[in-house]
Amino acid sequence: MNEAIEKFLKLEAASGILLVLAMILAMIAENSFLQSAYDGLLQTPVEIRIGALHLAKPLLLWINDALMALFFLLVGLELKREILVGQLSSPAQIMLPALAAVGGIVIPSLIYVWFNSDDPVAMKGWAIPAATDIAFALGVLALLGSRIPPSLKLFLLALAIIDDIGAIIIIAVFYSGDLSIDSLLVAGGALLVLGVLNFRNSMSISLYLTVGLVLWVAVLKSGVHATLAGIVLAFFIPLKGGEEEKSPLARLEHDLHAGVAFIILPVFAFANAGISLEGLSLSSLFEPVPLGIAAGLFIGKQAGIFATVWLAVKAGLARLPAGMGWMQLYGVSVLCGIGFTMSLFISSLAFEQGALSYATNDRLGILAGSILSAVAGYLILRFASRRPEEKQGR
Repeated sequence: MNEAIEKFLKLEAASGILLVLAMILAMIAENSFLQSAYDGLLQTPVEIRIGALHLAKPLLLWINDALMALFFLLVGLELKREILVGQLSSPAQIMLPALAAVGGIVIPSLIYVWFNSDDPVAMKGWAIPAATDIAFALGVLALLGSRIPPSLKLFLLALAIIDDIGAIIIIAVFYSGDLSIDSLLVAGGALLVLGVLNFRNSMSISLYLTVGLVLWVAVLKSGVHATLAGIVLAFFIPLKGGEEEKSPLARLEHDLHAGVAFIILPVFAFANAGISLEGLSLSSLFEPVPLGIAAGLFIGKQAGIFATVWLAVKAGLARLPAGMGWMQLYGVSVLCGIGFTMSLFISSLAFEQGALSYATNDRLGILAGSILSAVAGYLILRFASRRPEEKQGR
């Protein structure tokens, strides 16, 4: 693996550990004497007013709409790089993880629908189990160290990137609100300026970010979810640099990565993972919404990914990457059921209006499905990737 990918994997793995700690802290805060302080913090009103422009949201929504826009900006930068020069730059490289990602989106969604088809409000959450949390998945993979072949890590990385593309499309199409024509026109003007900057091959990151801020505000006001502005901005930032400097894309990706991995994602997890255990019992997990999410993540992800890859290989459409065995592929398929961050984000969109009573249930399902997938995936991969001396010792 090249140096850039190795650095990416190390950062994502460390971020996964922080995400776990943030989740634990949120659970402790929500179920202790700190509950009122925790809830009060997240509901703190934060306002920005500049002339006629007025943005007023509780802190929780600033985290979900503003900080996560930076996360999606980083995702967009990584997508652009991988599509142009990386793991997704040729049909041969993209075929197997692309098919796996499609299976890993469709089957979990269908399982959720099967459990909740008679409840129109619950059906808004159909996409919750469709996402994979790359930071958590790579964090678990990192625990296995050198047991895991590089081809398996690259397959998981490529699959997760394509999975992110699917999540972005789902958010844009299914989780945007009523549209404001005036705001969309402003957003269109910002896109035009970004296009000019890209055409002139501007190397100024500050210019792109300034126009990107205008784009974010316009998209926020337009009814399209604001985080999509981050993705759009990323695709206008040049991949090629000057003669003696790194490209704007490479510099911005480098600058954002640590902040997103070690600040933004843990803050998002802390703000969204607090589940009150009051009144919950084991039977709460078997209600349609949490059961559909947990089953979609733990059963649907592994079934969708593994079955799709198996069919593709047997049909001669693709080959397993060198060094990867079927049991290792199955372990990674199970690991992809860790949906934590992206699943929480989609659930916040699905149930943000008129469905707040579902909030605890959906997070309960996300945590159950993600924890099961993490533990089972780790055990399967540890068994499938035993070192020679361990096998001889048996």
